[in-house]
Order: sequence, then C-alpha cells, then structure tokens
Amino acid sequence: MNESSPSPGYAWLAFTLLTVVTWGVYGILLHKGQVSMGDPANGRYKAFLFVGIAYFLTAVLAPLALLLTKGAAFSGYTSGGSWWSLIAGIAGAIGAFGVLLAFGAKGKPPEVMAIVFAGAPVVNALVSLLSTRRELDWGRIHPLFYLGIVLALGGGGLVTLFKPTPLTPASTRPVPAHPTQALPTANP
Repeated sequence: MNESSPSPGYAWLAFTLLTVVTWGVYGILLHKGQVSMGDPANGRYKAFLFVGIAYFLTAVLAPLALLLTKGAAFSGYTSGGSWWSLIAGIAGAIGAFGVLLAFGAKGKPPEVMAIVFAGAPVVNALVSLLSTRRELDWGRIHPLFYLGIVLALGGGGLVTLFKPTPLTPASTRPVPAHPTQALPTANP
C-alpha cells in the first residue's frame, strides 16, 4: 500500500471489511470466553484481563515492531496526539468492559452487540456533527442523513426484538400440517 498515492484505491474498503468481520464476532467470542472461565462471579473480569493481554500484543507490540522497522519508534510523538490517542484507547476499553458487564447482567451477544453496533454509528455521526458544527451549513445536510440515523436505531431495535431464538425441547415436536390433525399421544 502506497500512502502517497493520489488514488486511494480499495485498500481502505478491505481494512474496513476486516474490521466489520472481527468486530462482528467480538461479542460472541468475548461472551464465550467469559462463560468458559467457569466463574460466574469473576469470569467477565478474567475475560477482560485476556482482552487486555490481546490488546497489548496487537496494539503495543505490533505497532512498535512496525515503527522500529521504520526508525520511528521513539521519536516524533506530540503531546496532543499522544493524549487524544490515549483517550481513544480508554474509551474503547471502557466500551469493551461495558460489553462484558452487559453479558454479566444476563445480556446475550445478539442483543448486546446489535444495540452497540446500531448505536455506535449514530453516536459517531452526532459527535462528528457537533465537533464540526461551526464549519457546517446545517441547511444543506441531506434529509437522508437523518433518515439513516433513524434507520440505524430502528434496525438495531428490530434485530434485538426479533432475533431468532434457539428451539426448546417442547418446540422441537412436529407441528401438525393441518390444525385439525392431532399429534399421536401415548396410551397410559
């Protein structure tokens, strides 16, 4: 990938789709890790500890190695860039911890993650609007932008409310093809 290329190409889309897939399975894997700890009281904290280890491996060691190969590992940091990046990391970690707390409060991955991933783009859009409010011509914001916010929230709600549920033993019995057709019963 050439960062100085005038044409962005489609590398950004590939990285975006990578994020969609990995964040899409994040909640399911995190819940599985929490439950697999076998500790109902502390499993979420233990799982979060391993999330931290994973972040250290992927968010500290990997970029450090890349920066070392470019000779930029220990120079060129600005105070503002460092603080904003640290704040972003804290916000992300709080969000990850919030997901675990939601699971611990009996939230299931389909509901929790649908709400997170429907709500997060809306929060992003609103914060972006607020941060650029002085540069915006509010009258020129397309109405479909607002419709998109409503649809994202509505979609998250619909996915949460109408998610498929696993069959219970009682609901696995065959349903009669015709309402008057009775199921065979055992004679006592």
